[in-house]
Amino acid sequence: MSRLGVVLLAAVTAVLLSATGTIAAQAGQPRPAAAASAAMASTAGGMVASSGIAAPGIAGTEAFVPRVYGEFDPGLIISDANFYDSLSMTESEIQDFLEQQKCAPKDGVDCLADFRQNTTFQPAEGGQHCSAYTGARSEPASRILAKVAAACGISPRTLLVLLQKEQSLLTRPSAYGYERAMGYACPDTADCDEKYFGFFNQVYNAAWQMRQYTEEPDRQYKIGAVPVQYHPNAACGASTVRIENQATANLYNYTPYQPNAAATDDLAGEGDECSTHGNLNFWLLYSKWFGDPQTVPFPAFFGACTNLVGGHGCGVPRWPLAALPALS
Repeated sequence: MSRLGVVLLAAVTAVLLSATGTIAAQAGQPRPAAAASAAMASTAGGMVASSGIAAPGIAGTEAFVPRVYGEFDPGLIISDANFYDSLSMTESEIQDFLEQQKCAPKDGVDCLADFRQNTTFQPAEGGQHCSAYTGARSEPASRILAKVAAACGISPRTLLVLLQKEQSLLTRPSAYGYERAMGYACPDTADCDEKYFGFFNQVYNAAWQMRQYTEEPDRQYKIGAVPVQYHPNAACGASTVRIENQATANLYNYTPYQPNAAATDDLAGEGDECSTHGNLNFWLLYSKWFGDPQTVPFPAFFGACTNLVGGHGCGVPRWPLAALPALS
């Protein structure tokens, strides 16, 4: 191959590696149904005493409305490319991001930039589900997030936004928040399941659940026209949402409400008694931190797998770029 051909091959390989976040599939057995069932329930996206639903300022947007990109689209909250790109941030980039946050902890707990925890081995699930996670002593939060993202094929940016959306963990961490970091196994109709308490436990299981939704997508919220409530109180009503991609379906399976007009008409406000802000806050936080959630990195001629459509990549091996052959 000519030197130009090698350069082009390396460039295309680098592009694919940065975009796909392909899952490293290994053989294994599905998680027991009880665990999967318990994981179905996140809260509506943070809580206040009056309604159980957080307004934007409480769930982590700090009453600041970031630059947003058009109007909130309940059918396309985030592109598959942005939701699933497990290589969107390295461990060091996650650490830098955490250190840049204005963190005011409660209860004397550490900010996420300084948080460490022992982690445990998690077996591979098989197929294109989560690959194995190797536990270690005193892992920093940034490493946990990077490793979980790689194991389950979920973007670290998605995980960071969920941590803030659920418990304001990047800006107002607390002991309570660390126990329930992702709102995993915390249904609106019951107490959180203590079995899943703890930062690593929450991050890994939430990412596992997002992959479970992806690999078994025939659920209440799936691509197509689906009725979605505005609030846990059914009297607040519902409307049909045309869900356009798997990432958006995942968010509704995790937090099964859409914001009403009172919430979307005043992004810095609290809405009304029928407003929920969970999925709206996901969109706002992603916009604030990482730009337009709906973008895709490559044009159509690269193929759907390059943009992780449906949550699956092209199958390009994820070796480090430094391991590519040197050009000569």
